[in-house]
Amino acid sequence: MRFVDEAIIDVVAGNGGNGVASFRRERFIPKGGPDGGDGGRGGSVYAVADRNVNTLVDFRYARINRAENGEHGRGRDQYGAAGKDLILRMPIGTSIYDEKNNTLLFDLIEDGQKVVLAQGGSGGLGNLHFKSSVNRTPRQFTTGKKGEHKKLRLELKVLADVGLLGLPNAGKSTLINKVSNARPKIASYPFTTLHPHLGVVRTGPAKSFVLADLPGLISGAADGVGLGHQFLRHLSRTHLLLHMVDVSTYDGSDPLSHSVQAVQEIEQELYQYSPTLYKKPRWLVLNKIDMVAEPDKLKSRIKAALNWQSPIYGISALTGQGTQQLMYKIQDWLNQTSSPFDSKPEHQPAADDPRFDPTRENTGLDP
Repeated sequence: MRFVDEAIIDVVAGNGGNGVASFRRERFIPKGGPDGGDGGRGGSVYAVADRNVNTLVDFRYARINRAENGEHGRGRDQYGAAGKDLILRMPIGTSIYDEKNNTLLFDLIEDGQKVVLAQGGSGGLGNLHFKSSVNRTPRQFTTGKKGEHKKLRLELKVLADVGLLGLPNAGKSTLINKVSNARPKIASYPFTTLHPHLGVVRTGPAKSFVLADLPGLISGAADGVGLGHQFLRHLSRTHLLLHMVDVSTYDGSDPLSHSVQAVQEIEQELYQYSPTLYKKPRWLVLNKIDMVAEPDKLKSRIKAALNWQSPIYGISALTGQGTQQLMYKIQDWLNQTSSPFDSKPEHQPAADDPRFDPTRENTGLDP
């Protein structure tokens, strides 16, 4: 199934039915009085979070979603039937925005959560409601109200505890394949990951967390270059980011320079895309550490060059070296940390910061 994480739809609630002005007309009953019924209410449009739905692909092709109109009232005290409600099932993690003013309306983060997207119009009143002691033959009635019509933008942000971040071919897919039940495509060329993958990492009989693998970022991603920027919104709900870096070198050069440069390159794109996302807890994971002569010394040098304050771990995603210990550390951290989901729009322009001046020459060594 094609992964679709964004869609624009129109939701149209049903109009209320009109009331009617009618009078009882039967043999031998010359003054039967008013008997006009009310119109039925229009159907409403609801959104329901469903854990069995994974993408927004259904809404990419069915953009207009319309509920039924209410029936008009009839004589002989007959009320019009209410219009049938329309229920749209969406993946858990869907954010619903008003396309007109770009405001967040709803955030579906629990299975079965139900919200009203467009309210159906109320039905009109028949002349039955206007009779009184001084108005025996009322001919007044009211028309039904129109249902709401909205243009909405749907954005799917996957619900994961931990997100993988890094350049293409940093080993993110290999890691999630090693530690979870996810099976993303793995190849030796860039951008083998074209859409997010989720994997459940089990660290005990009753302990687990969800790990998300996203397409790799490249320089200029904040301006729309590459694929990763399209999926960075999925990291907004994570509690922890794992920044993966490939420390291996095939030309015999010092791995410090290109490792530091790779970290700073991703940091700059992350900050320009969203300062909020940049401030999330982020651990540095040095992949292919088994191909380095002195791994502990390299970790110390990278930490000093970057002035890195968060944890740094060395692993080999291919052989599994250090991956189990890393997963246990993540589980312990998640057990001690409780972070609410961020429902704010995460793609905001970055404030001026001399550390991320796009005109500055990046040597890969300055912190």
